[in-house]
Amino acid sequence: MAFRQTNHMANPSSTTVETVTTSADKAKLAAAAALVISGIVAFYLLGQKDLWLRVAALLLLMIAAVAAFFTSEPGRQLIAYGKDSVREVKKVVWPTRKEALQMTGYVFAFVVVMALFLWATDKTLEWLLYDVVLGWRR
Repeated sequence: MAFRQTNHMANPSSTTVETVTTSADKAKLAAAAALVISGIVAFYLLGQKDLWLRVAALLLLMIAAVAAFFTSEPGRQLIAYGKDSVREVKKVVWPTRKEALQMTGYVFAFVVVMALFLWATDKTLEWLLYDVVLGWRR
């Protein structure tokens, strides 16, 4: 499945996306699906055999399904997406140890202050409602 994007100069907000799928790609995807189903069926049909044989049949057919998928256009697009993602992650500027510890400290301090504030608010409302308004003494 290929996506073609065309921008029109007259109207830049108008974008057409055209999906192109060849019959070979459809056949590869169908073969991959059939191999996955075959692997699951083989695993259960070999129920009386040793576990290693069942797992080997399942893994072999799953590997074949993955290989069939990655030879199709959607598989190549997935690989390209993965490569682009790795390239983008390499561009990330990670904080130094000192910066990470400082930010962790700030977050921890904020959480402690908020917890104390909420505790104080809860106890104040409890005192107001139970002791002052209702007059219930403990």
